Amino acid sequence: MKRVIWVSVIVLAVTIAILSFASDSAPDLPAGSVADLVVIDKSARSLTLFRESQSLKTYQVSLGGSPVGHKRQEGDGRTPEGVYTIDFHKRDSAFHRGLHISYPSAADIRSAKARRVSPGGDIMIHGLPNGFGVVGSLHRRSDWTAGCIAVTNNEIEELWRAVPDGTPVKITP
Repeated sequence: MKRVIWVSVIVLAVTIAILSFASDSAPDLPAGSVADLVVIDKSARSLTLFRESQSLKTYQVSLGGSPVGHKRQEGDGRTPEGVYTIDFHKRDSAFHRGLHISYPSAADIRSAKARRVSPGGDIMIHGLPNGFGVVGSLHRRSDWTAGCIAVTNNEIEELWRAVPDGTPVKITP
């Protein structure tokens, strides 16, 4: 009986430690902040919000499963590179909210057409898969999206409020 109690205590302690590590920190972007530029640095796995050339906040992100290089076609697992815009906010999806990025551009479409492939699309900055919010920041341990930029659910809530439609998004290698 004592062994069962000790095992239960250890399992509970490990669970609490994991959940504490995985939880999001409280958002610290000043209330009412509005970005006029989003910069995603793929090599640093970071997303930075800017307002009038001043950095507002930087977030750590996960990318597509094959993050090196520009997205060339649907299913390649790459996150695009270039300048796009946030063209709409997506409330309902398989992920906790999303900011849709205007990929593919006309140049992306021409390039894919010349290679007789689909350029893909539906690239977003989004939260975690629905029902997996408890994973929190642990999602950053690997690049796991199909080409999107992933943040925690608390972070996408903050981005949702701070990044209006029409905001430019610069994605660098």
